[in-house]
Amino acid sequence: MNFEIVWDSLPRFLSGAVLTVEITFISLAIGLILAIPLAILRVSRNPLVSLPVQGFTFFFRGTPLLVQLFLVYYGAGQFSETLRTLGLWVLFRDPWFCGVLTLTLNTAAYTCEILRGGIQAVPHGEVEAARAFGMSGSKLYRRIILPKAARIALPAYSNEVIFLLQATSLVSLITLMDITGVASRVAARSFAFYELYLTAAIFYLVIVYGLQGLFRRIERRLSGHLRDRPLEEPSVPRG
Repeated sequence: MNFEIVWDSLPRFLSGAVLTVEITFISLAIGLILAIPLAILRVSRNPLVSLPVQGFTFFFRGTPLLVQLFLVYYGAGQFSETLRTLGLWVLFRDPWFCGVLTLTLNTAAYTCEILRGGIQAVPHGEVEAARAFGMSGSKLYRRIILPKAARIALPAYSNEVIFLLQATSLVSLITLMDITGVASRVAARSFAFYELYLTAAIFYLVIVYGLQGLFRRIERRLSGHLRDRPLEEPSVPRG
């Protein structure tokens, strides 16, 4: 194995790791902001409100992420004149923006469905009790439904975060130098494919296990009643 090429490429891998984490967390943050109101609309009984959201999630969950990425990045070129007129071409010609936009919309669709499941899993008795105390509308969602739904949905959402991190490897196909992009570029010149892609895999593993540890800590904090309690010593009656 050629460890020298790996050592020489470490600065580029570190730069690619920074870009990977940056794209991941920006997409997650914006996607979560979009997903919360979408999930509330998704559970609405009014079909005029829920059906458009259902169509949005159906498309982004039902089509490959790579196809979505190409639609945004390459497809935008067919509408370049319209985008120039609107002043948006400067954004859509940037691969970083197209990558973040695609990942944001994709994770917003998945997170919307995860939160919908969490909202619908909130015990009906808790909602009725809150209504009996006079809560309704946004106050009911803010204080009772959304906090409870977040705790229920957290395990599934942690999987979505890890999936999105791994999915960022696709942005290398639109010239972004993330971890996979660095491995591909250097391997194409040195032909050390095994060493470089193994190094890329190790970088992803480190980040993924770091995220898993973070979510375990969050779940443990939010679910204090599930922690193992220390065994109490049996009391000895005094004679």
